[in-house]
Amino acid sequence: MDTQASDARPVLEGPDIARVLTRIAHEIVERAKGADDVVLLGIPTRGVFLAQRLAAKLQEITDRKIPVGSLDITMYRDDLRMHPPRALARTDIPGDGIDGRLVVLVDDVLFSGRTIRAALDALNDIGRPRAVQLAVLVDRGHRELPIRADYVGKNLPTSLRETVKVQLAEEDGRDTVLLGVKPAAPGEQ
Repeated sequence: MDTQASDARPVLEGPDIARVLTRIAHEIVERAKGADDVVLLGIPTRGVFLAQRLAAKLQEITDRKIPVGSLDITMYRDDLRMHPPRALARTDIPGDGIDGRLVVLVDDVLFSGRTIRAALDALNDIGRPRAVQLAVLVDRGHRELPIRADYVGKNLPTSLRETVKVQLAEEDGRDTVLLGVKPAAPGEQ
C-alpha cells in the first residue's frame, strides 16, 4: 500500500526488522524441531526478500542450508478484474520440491487474508506439503478470511484509513515499515 513519505511515520526501522526476523527464525526452529524439512517460499515482491533473510538466519541457527524460493500468486488472485493488469512475478520452487515438507509462506503484510488464500491455491497446484505455515513481518488486522499467521514480526492494529508500507533495502534502498493515513475521499470528513 502506498503512503506518501510526508504523512507516514516509521513503526519499524532496520535494526527492528533484523531483530524480529531473528526471533521468527528461532520460533520456526523451535516449532519445527530443528527445521530439517523446512522450505521457505516468499510471496513477491518483498516476501521473497524476507524469505531470503529468514533462510540466512535459519542457517546461522541450524548450521544447515534452508531451501528458499518464491511463489507467484498473480493468477490466483480473486481481484484480477478490479485492478489493472500486472506483470507475472517469478515462481521458483527449490530443487527438492515441497512434497512432504513443512512450507513456510513468507509475506510482508497480512491484511485481509486474500493474498494468502491465493498463495494456498497456487501451492496446491505445485505439490503437497506436509504442512503449511505463515510468517509475516506485519499483521495489521482487518481479516476478511479465516487466516492467521503462525509467526508475526509486529502486530500493528490499524484503521481502514491507515496504510502500511514496507520498504526493504533490496527493493527500496532502506529497511523501514511506515504507517500513514490515506487522504480523505472527496465529500468524506
